[in-house]
Amino acid sequence: MSKVLSPKEEFDAKPWAGKLRKYDILKEGTIALVVVALLVTSLAFIFGSPDEKSLTFKGWAISNSDNFYATTVQELAGTSGTATYGRPYNTNGDGLNVGPLFLQKWAGVTQRINAANDFVIEPLMNQVQSPEVKAALSQWSTATETQRTKWATTYDDAITKVEGKLSAVPNGDYGPVPALANGLTEMAKAGALDAALLSQGGFFQTDSTKQILFFGDGAYLDDAGTAANLQGGTWGMMNETGRYPGQAWLWLYSFWYQIPPFTNEDSHPIGANADVYIMVIMGLMSLGLIAMPLIPGIRSLPMRIPIHRGIWRSYYQSEGIKRRKR
Repeated sequence: MSKVLSPKEEFDAKPWAGKLRKYDILKEGTIALVVVALLVTSLAFIFGSPDEKSLTFKGWAISNSDNFYATTVQELAGTSGTATYGRPYNTNGDGLNVGPLFLQKWAGVTQRINAANDFVIEPLMNQVQSPEVKAALSQWSTATETQRTKWATTYDDAITKVEGKLSAVPNGDYGPVPALANGLTEMAKAGALDAALLSQGGFFQTDSTKQILFFGDGAYLDDAGTAANLQGGTWGMMNETGRYPGQAWLWLYSFWYQIPPFTNEDSHPIGANADVYIMVIMGLMSLGLIAMPLIPGIRSLPMRIPIHRGIWRSYYQSEGIKRRKR
């Protein structure tokens, strides 16, 4: 028994009776390729991101050795940004929150990092060191946790009081901390620290989390961001690796950082937790975009806005089809 076709199905099944026109797909494809290539090249030249050289610990230690030294002391003292951050790296802070919801705290420690050991002690122990640094490592490893903290925090406080001017730091009971900080600074200047930190996760390592966190604890990364106009207040965006276009899609994320209360980082609880609030906002916006075909009123907009009728106007006229009014 043959299927009974609806009027629409019968219409769609009829052979094409309209006008025919020659079409050279190779010609059209070539023209499209050339036009798009010229457009992309022009826009990349005008708006493309610079291909900056990678930041290295060697560059940091050479260009601003005092800051690298002071940051090393902070890692040993447990006062650096990484050491006090909290989840997912340690339990030393509650992390960001949305009102009473402490999302980072709920997630727990998933990538444990001990700033003193991972950034300072382990790299020093895995390299050939001078007798002075060897003795300092031995003294540090045999001391109690309380004694280590006392040495490092005392030295960190002394450096902070003189605003990072190492030559102005008074003598004191700092234990092996000065020797350890000096050893790591010299190691970084020689270019050995970059490889030492990268090799902690195994031979084939692509996770640069520790290196980036260490960079973020000092002034080197922040100064580089300021010089390249990449701070939040300058709407900065740049490609991370290789010769690829910058992340232009990040403008919408960056937009929120330019308006209150997200700009009030020091005086408003929402500003202090701007990252997680903006993540929630963008998540809801993305969810709305995904659910757009399911939202009444919005899903019918293509039928209410008669753009398609204008595009097919000549076809309707040639076929004598009357458009149905809605």
